[in-house]
Amino acid sequence: MKNEIEQVIGKYNPEKIRIGVLGSHSALEIASGAKQEGFETVVVCQKGRDKTYTKYYKSVFDHTIMLDKFSDITKPECVKKLCDLNTVFVPNRSFSVYAGYEAVENDFTVPLMGNRAMLRTEERNTPRNQLFLLQQAGIATPKTFDSPKDIDKLAIVKVAEKERAIERAFFYASSPEEFEETAQKRIKQGIITAEALEGSIIEEYVIGAKFNANLFWSPLTDEIDLLGFDRRIQTDLDGVLDLPAQEQMELKIPTQNIEIGHMGATMRESQIEKIFEAAEKFVETCKKEFSPGMIGLFALQGAVTKNLDFYVFDVSPRVPGCPCVEPTSPYMKYKYGIEVGPGRRVAMEIKRALKEGRLGEVVT
Repeated sequence: MKNEIEQVIGKYNPEKIRIGVLGSHSALEIASGAKQEGFETVVVCQKGRDKTYTKYYKSVFDHTIMLDKFSDITKPECVKKLCDLNTVFVPNRSFSVYAGYEAVENDFTVPLMGNRAMLRTEERNTPRNQLFLLQQAGIATPKTFDSPKDIDKLAIVKVAEKERAIERAFFYASSPEEFEETAQKRIKQGIITAEALEGSIIEEYVIGAKFNANLFWSPLTDEIDLLGFDRRIQTDLDGVLDLPAQEQMELKIPTQNIEIGHMGATMRESQIEKIFEAAEKFVETCKKEFSPGMIGLFALQGAVTKNLDFYVFDVSPRVPGCPCVEPTSPYMKYKYGIEVGPGRRVAMEIKRALKEGRLGEVVT
């Protein structure tokens, strides 16, 4: 794949590079940022799910490739169209899920802004996954339980939903007995399956303030940028939490943590150094384990405890889906003198790489 990508880049016209993305998750943010830096954009859409990109926000897209289904993106005809447009493709979560890791790693011969080999580390059931990387880096993580029988404190159980495997159905348990009781209820209610439960992740629930740190590592300068923090809006958890405690108890419904939106956040200035230190450790570990490393955007999702310790419980090794970061975060303004969101930071890196003749260093 490395040799093929080098050959593709060799045929690209550096003056006509376009930035491409799958029409889902964070496509608007990536395209808007690309336009800010003067790039043309390409969006790959699925029929029936395209109006956001082809009608309501068509102004940020210069070229559209329409597919019957998202998974067709790795087929030779689509790959050829993208390469003919001199596309540098920015992978998001939807791309990983719909295209599939095997196809991304073996068939999608389009230059990817990021490390394609790291996309699968997001999955907990793969070797050398995100948890492995965090532990190798010496970053604090919640205790994991190998079996429900080992639960001896409040734990969060992460299991794939029955109807939408891309979503995780969370529930909580403080003992093996509570785990079994709650799990069986979820199965009977059709939220999860017994098979999915077998592959669930059981982690200590860290009591603390939630922060998702959105970051960027530049292979051109070896610097890390903190784009900003966000917090999740989740349904129907947020709806339940809006009710008084008595009504919450009376409802007796299983809450679900389905991500539906984001809110911007800032952190006490005295604690920001800890975030950079965790990011630096993670980046250095990725260089060793998945050379050339964690190129471009990534996120460390975690919580800060009352002792001001930062625990990381999830890593996004690609574009985090939080367009609220640019207008709500001051951190990039402190460094660059202007507000810079995830999309623009990607475009800035590609522009610099092209100027210095180093595009091959920011793509895989």
